Amino acid sequence: MTDAAVPTLYDWLGGLPALLRLTERFYERVKDDALLGPVFEHMGGEHPAHVAAFLAEVLGGPAAYSADHGGHPHMIRQHLHRHLTQAQRRAWVALLLDTADELGMPDDPEFRSALVGYLEWGSRLAVINSQPGAVVNADAPMPKWGWGEVKGPYAG
Repeated sequence: MTDAAVPTLYDWLGGLPALLRLTERFYERVKDDALLGPVFEHMGGEHPAHVAAFLAEVLGGPAAYSADHGGHPHMIRQHLHRHLTQAQRRAWVALLLDTADELGMPDDPEFRSALVGYLEWGSRLAVINSQPGAVVNADAPMPKWGWGEVKGPYAG
């Protein structure tokens, strides 16, 4: 099979409509979560759509988040000075994966391995960027996540 025949993670999960369903339902559930609710209590109504667009771009979809919001540096700025904890990070990942299951998103091992890999990496980066002294690299490239490997400047 050629690379052209391999769908992106974005295509595999159902594209932007699936990501919008995921983020909308996830943030509905966040409101009732004792650990996560306070983190997102001031979240605007557009937040789920912004996160869906960000995930879409990372997972191989259109670059709308970068075009509309400024890419990865913008996402990093959203986490500055929030003092996120590892407990909050773990709860965020667990609730997002539970929501994916609730919505019947693909659960094949290859897809879930790639998704979990990104969520672990991205959520750990969010915690790091939420601590005192974190700074934004204005040239930080958008991560690109694929089937089992990272492509681009974040690859080891």
